Amino acid sequence: MRKSLPYEMPVWLTGFIDEIKSHSAVASPKKTSRLTRAVWWQLFESQLSSRLLDLRSRLLQAQGESFYTIGSAGHEGNVVLGRLLSLQDMVFLHYRSGALFIERNRHLAGQTPLYDLLASFVASRECPISGGRHKVLGSKALNIPPQTSTIASHLPKAVGAAFALGLKQRQGQSNDDIVMASFGDASLNHASAQCAFNSAAWTSYQHLDMPILFVCEDNGLGISTPTPAGWVAQFAAQHPQLRYFSADASDLEGCFFTVQAAIDYVRITRKPAFLHLKMVRLFGHAGADAQTAYLSAAQIAAQVEHDPLRATAQSLISYGFATPAELIHYASELDKRIAGIANEVINTPKLTSVDSITASLTVNPRHYKAAKDALSGIAFEQSIARSAGRLTMPQHMGKLLNWVLHEQLLQYPELVVVGEDVAKKGGVYGITQHLQKEFGVHRVFNTLLDEQSILGLAIGLSQQGFVPVAEIQFLAYVHNAEDQIRGEAATLSFFSNGQFANPMVIRIAGLGYQKGFGGHFHNDNSLAVFRDIPGLIVLCPSNPADAVLLFRQAVKLAYEERRVVIFLEPIALYNTRDLHQAGDNRWLSLYPSAHSRLPQFGEPNVTGDGDELAIISYANGTYLSLQAKLELEQQGYRVRVIDLRYLVPLQCDEIVSALGPCQRILIVDECRQRGSLSEELFTLLHESRDQFFSICRVCGVDCFIPLGAAAYQLLPSKADIIAAALSLLEAKQPTKDTKLWDIAV
Repeated sequence: MRKSLPYEMPVWLTGFIDEIKSHSAVASPKKTSRLTRAVWWQLFESQLSSRLLDLRSRLLQAQGESFYTIGSAGHEGNVVLGRLLSLQDMVFLHYRSGALFIERNRHLAGQTPLYDLLASFVASRECPISGGRHKVLGSKALNIPPQTSTIASHLPKAVGAAFALGLKQRQGQSNDDIVMASFGDASLNHASAQCAFNSAAWTSYQHLDMPILFVCEDNGLGISTPTPAGWVAQFAAQHPQLRYFSADASDLEGCFFTVQAAIDYVRITRKPAFLHLKMVRLFGHAGADAQTAYLSAAQIAAQVEHDPLRATAQSLISYGFATPAELIHYASELDKRIAGIANEVINTPKLTSVDSITASLTVNPRHYKAAKDALSGIAFEQSIARSAGRLTMPQHMGKLLNWVLHEQLLQYPELVVVGEDVAKKGGVYGITQHLQKEFGVHRVFNTLLDEQSILGLAIGLSQQGFVPVAEIQFLAYVHNAEDQIRGEAATLSFFSNGQFANPMVIRIAGLGYQKGFGGHFHNDNSLAVFRDIPGLIVLCPSNPADAVLLFRQAVKLAYEERRVVIFLEPIALYNTRDLHQAGDNRWLSLYPSAHSRLPQFGEPNVTGDGDELAIISYANGTYLSLQAKLELEQQGYRVRVIDLRYLVPLQCDEIVSALGPCQRILIVDECRQRGSLSEELFTLLHESRDQFFSICRVCGVDCFIPLGAAAYQLLPSKADIIAAALSLLEAKQPTKDTKLWDIAV
């Protein structure tokens, strides 16, 4: 049955009408405005629409139809940004940007901002940005990537997008576009904000383009915590690389020309600027927030005195652009229109199935890019001229990774390699050596020492058409910036219904067993941070040939399917040559040809066809398991080793198929017992087969990795693997001397 809610006029609108009536009784001299009547009316319409939508959202919530009431009331002065920024300027919005969003819709014919915003309020599948997944301000057509939370976490990627505009110019693509990112005064203090200001300034200081306008919408409150008076101005005005602009957003006309000056400065100079807009926050932080709990009656009254809607209405009357009667009629009719649209959207379809909800974890297939042709062997050999003579010789993983980076930079002109020390030095382990010399400073370049900035740069580059390969030097370092992956990169496709994406490959050196340069920060053996991020892909090679094939797969996934891919590289295997004994060179590989078949997604690599025991592992665990396999076979046992290669998401059917007839399964996981991949594998295998079989696992100890030889006390060894295997093969219980847990029979 179709729902129909009775019309209810918001209390605020009643008071607004009464105030306009009282204004008509006071004769005021006509003033002259620098803005035309048409501009004033359009700005007022966008401001009033935003306010009435906020109020309607709260009424809908009371009726059980709306689910998100963080509104823009008091921040409607940002409407001028919506008018003055062009559609080519990418904008990253604070969640109180309703008026800005509505006004920006005027730049493009056929837009329906009132319907679109109401659809997002009620989680309708017809919401054009999220498809009912969240209330977000975003639009593909309007060049607004959606943000799910704007506590400054969007600022590093906004800086990345601005850097990308400069990079385009340096690569010969002329443009005068800028980036705008808005945030609240409390968010100014967040580490992500400080990181963004610093990285923008650091870039501009080196005379590189950084056309970004930071907009601080300062209402003086962070939920209930007041921002110290003068703090925002003191911070921003004294910053050596940020040009400071300030305006009172309740003075629409004055704000208009200050904002225009700030935009012009960034557009012309290609330098960053900080626009400080002084605002008020009305109605509290969100629906359940009562300002009376932390503000006095006098403070609340002072906010109301600076209501931008009241100021705009008074200006319209004072300039002779509207009569009180016209404003009253217009406001009343607009509210009835919004109420009518609300009755439409509450009857639209909602997300009702798992498949419909999860469909946007990857981008919409219509946005996939066509596959690139394989690179010619001649072009590749020319790129690695220093080493071309060694192509016919088996090499270790580090060398083949360097070669495949050359290859992919040649094959994909959109590819850029970024990170700390990746340029002249070639990275800590030399994996990116000679890349900058071959491809230039605009495709391979160093960043500042900050993982948030590196990942934010990658996200911003990807949103401007590049395919970044970003390097994080060590696995433990990613924890400094994991929200850029979890909360920003990986969520974008989901919350934009597959319309926006962050195609990128994040190279991370990690895992244990590293000799000579160890300890917790350089021998981190936990990848749990990636395992619970929907939509993320994690690839991990164990041998040189797979390193090439999987890296090609990573770039292909990023380029064609617009995916966020983690490429986890086991440091200890970079230079490994031998498998069983010194000089056997069994861990070297020839460079796979450009036409080599890539593994199917989730396809493990199986060594051996043993039918008694299957050992499942990855990275260093695979290397050790193959050593154990030889010794077990010398004792007469038939063993196969399954190298997962694709760690997230695990493809259970592929893994079960690789087991063949084996009834005994040993999981070797070099990561810690808690939070390791082995937990998921253990569960999946139990859930996946009806027939009886036995499983046990060997894991690292739940402890941080110490320096030196002590590290090996905590990591699985060949002896541990053999002992666990024998316990399964001979139905023995494990001893306390092995790193063995969870034997299930």
